[in-house]
Amino acid sequence: MKIRAMIQAELRRLTATPMAVVALLALCIVPVLYGGLYLWANQDPYGSFDRIPVALVNADDGGEQDGERVVVGDDVAAGLLDSATFDWHEVSAADAADGLATSRYDFAVTIPADFTETLLSVSGDDPRQAQIELATNDANSYLATTIGKQAAQAMLVSITQQVTAEAAQQLLDGIADIRAGVADAADGAAQLAAGTSTASAGASDLAAGTAQLADGAAQVADGNAQLAAQADQLGAAAQRLDAQLPAARAAIADALAAQGLSQDRIDEVLARLDPVASAADAANAKVQATVGRIDQLAEGARQVADGAASAASGATSLADGVAQLDDGAQELRDGLAEGLADIPDADAATRDAQADVIADPVALETSNVASADSYGAGLAPFFAALAAWIGMYALFLIVKPVSRRAITALHSPIKITVAGWLTPGVLGMLQMAALFGVITLALGFTVAQPWGAFGILALASLCFAAIILALNVWLGSVGQFLGLVLMVLQLVTAGGTFPWQTLPGPLAALHHVLPMGYAVDAFRQFMYGGDVARAGLDALVLGAWLLVGLLVAAIGVTRMTHFRTLRDLEPSLIG
Repeated sequence: MKIRAMIQAELRRLTATPMAVVALLALCIVPVLYGGLYLWANQDPYGSFDRIPVALVNADDGGEQDGERVVVGDDVAAGLLDSATFDWHEVSAADAADGLATSRYDFAVTIPADFTETLLSVSGDDPRQAQIELATNDANSYLATTIGKQAAQAMLVSITQQVTAEAAQQLLDGIADIRAGVADAADGAAQLAAGTSTASAGASDLAAGTAQLADGAAQVADGNAQLAAQADQLGAAAQRLDAQLPAARAAIADALAAQGLSQDRIDEVLARLDPVASAADAANAKVQATVGRIDQLAEGARQVADGAASAASGATSLADGVAQLDDGAQELRDGLAEGLADIPDADAATRDAQADVIADPVALETSNVASADSYGAGLAPFFAALAAWIGMYALFLIVKPVSRRAITALHSPIKITVAGWLTPGVLGMLQMAALFGVITLALGFTVAQPWGAFGILALASLCFAAIILALNVWLGSVGQFLGLVLMVLQLVTAGGTFPWQTLPGPLAALHHVLPMGYAVDAFRQFMYGGDVARAGLDALVLGAWLLVGLLVAAIGVTRMTHFRTLRDLEPSLIG
């Protein structure tokens, strides 16, 4: 009996009655139902968030800013309602709490009463951090809680960007005002510098003039002092002359008397001398008066000379001070000019753009060597590989691992093993063809390399058929049960959802051993346009498992054909 005949005989058995055909078809569509329905249900859950009911409570009382009433919570609430990211319901706090408890809402977001006030506190003496309250209920859905936390974090980022942009706008506007003030100050400093230069030149001229004046005043004072000294001498001589007149008059009278003149004659002579005495007194009085005025003039000249000297000193100090003032004014002018050049001169549009960049300074630019179209496409490799195992496991519920008739009639373990493998293997490839059609046509997932992707599914199905065949040949119904256990192990170790590196150590070790993880990885490479060489290595591992499975099955069939014992007649522990 040839391999082809054994396969045909098994297929005739599987289709012998209408119910058998129904059972075969039902088992064949198991992977299609499993993989197709699961991927359909998870095709794009992120695109359906707008159907998730969420309560929004806006309790913000607002605040005062620059004399105006501001309610930031209203802007935030309006933005959330307009975004339609979720099925938002703006309700009261009591309704939100009740709806969350009764599962009308998956989570609730509350903007507290002091939201605006705390945002505005950053410019005061008591800055505080504003908060948004998120209330969840894991009894509704744990993933809804996770989604709510991610949404709240996104809201915080958005609000932070908005607040930062406004603060940056105010800062930049303030800098623009400062620049205008500095520009005015620079113009004033330039005018001041020009004025101080003129004042410095005038002060220098004044200092020179007062110095000359002081020199002249000193010369006048010296001359007047000499004149006063001579006048004093003249006054002293006049005074002595006037003082000597009485003595001279007495001497004349004595001399006349000695000559024998009578008293009358003497008096007559003296009377002629009296006008001379009077003239001498008058002359002395005039001289003394003139000398006094000359002394006053000398004293005045001395005081003028002293004042002129003080004025000259003051003018020199003034010239020095004005020169220093001029230097300071020049430095002020130059410093303001340099400072003005360092202050950005941006127009309103540029400041708006700068504020936006300050609020969101870093953008994430992503690139993907191989990308999945959607969440469902990301899960497709895992569930397709898992469906291949489930489909093969289901087929072995009705497919006989080996033909008892062939074992009795033939002594060719290889042919029996190959026939026992190809029968479910061919049906498994048909299962994978149907599943692949659902993935690409019904669900519309993009597959970068269709033939490679289908080929790896077909290879995985043949590999799984060899493994389950070996288990059934050696252990019978117990082997069928172990196939279920092995499926569970691969379900958690294949790395189909989270990266396999996140697994506990023992499970991560199994990831490198069991075949399903390699099927998942290879399908990813072909579906997303990844590394074909890596997919080739995965295919080699699957091929190795296939050969090992066939070898182990062939050894078991050999034992059954050549070394049958009473143990083979014992009933199975299961079934």
